[in-house]
Amino acid sequence: MRRKSVLTVIAALAMLPLLAMGVNEEAVGDELPVYEATSGVSGTITSIGSDTMNNLMTLWGEEFSKFYPSVKTSVEGKGSSTAPPALIEGQAMFGPMSRAMKSSEVDKFEAKFGYKPTALRTGIDALAVYVHKDCPLDEISIEQITEVFSVAGADMTWGDLGVTDRAYRTRKINIYGRNSASGTYGFFKKIALQGNDFKASVKEQPGSSAVVQGITGDRFGIGYSGLGYKTAGVKALKVSLDGDEAYEPNAENSLSGDYPIARFLYLYINADPQKGLTDPLRIEFVKLIFSKQGQEVVAKDGYFPVPAEVAREDLERLKIEVDF
Repeated sequence: MRRKSVLTVIAALAMLPLLAMGVNEEAVGDELPVYEATSGVSGTITSIGSDTMNNLMTLWGEEFSKFYPSVKTSVEGKGSSTAPPALIEGQAMFGPMSRAMKSSEVDKFEAKFGYKPTALRTGIDALAVYVHKDCPLDEISIEQITEVFSVAGADMTWGDLGVTDRAYRTRKINIYGRNSASGTYGFFKKIALQGNDFKASVKEQPGSSAVVQGITGDRFGIGYSGLGYKTAGVKALKVSLDGDEAYEPNAENSLSGDYPIARFLYLYINADPQKGLTDPLRIEFVKLIFSKQGQEVVAKDGYFPVPAEVAREDLERLKIEVDF
């Protein structure tokens, strides 16, 4: 029996039902509408939140400016935990998060506005476990990840993971990760560490790219970061849920649930569910994100586009007219 997709679990936790997602990237691109400019759009797009989505928000802003040259974009990425307060305090129009909001964050927002924030599922990220490009290890299980990264396991050598190469076998594993403000940190802890706390020896990095850079310069390093940050200096390991068959972090395996560390990339906004979005700037920016051009940006940035079914559902919840 096929295991339940991690994305299904995440969507359920976020109270956002996941639709069937067996769609390839080409089909998604063909079904989504081509974005076209309209009148009455002006102002500045402001975004505060996820470091993982920092580049994605910037690229969407650049794509949007092709249609509206006078519109500027301000993007600040210091971690997903900075998005909820920015939305509550009115400091940002958009709050990108690489995890779903916690119930405590939703409660604070609802206490201020009388309704919950709206989460848009803008892309899909496979969270990769990286090692140095020359490391002989090719795959790892969730159980082994928990032992390596969390307090549930002792300090380990590469030999403990089955590496027999003499240069690696007795060497200590150097661990790289994100800081606690990161949504990537929280997601990895929940799924890959099965809720256990991180070891104190984890070398916390300020951003996703910094994790990859650290491992690139450390032959005995291991760490986690979004697949979109992969470089030639590192290798993404195949991951198994139960120590049986290990799967590569690609689109097919992420959408099927076979690759166990996949997640939605959320964009939170303040929108009264009874009224939906009413201001042209946010309406058109959201339409751009869920257009063919917007999802091509997602793919170019190393993530997987969302199926048209997901785009349609999220637009309809904002009461934005959908014709695809």
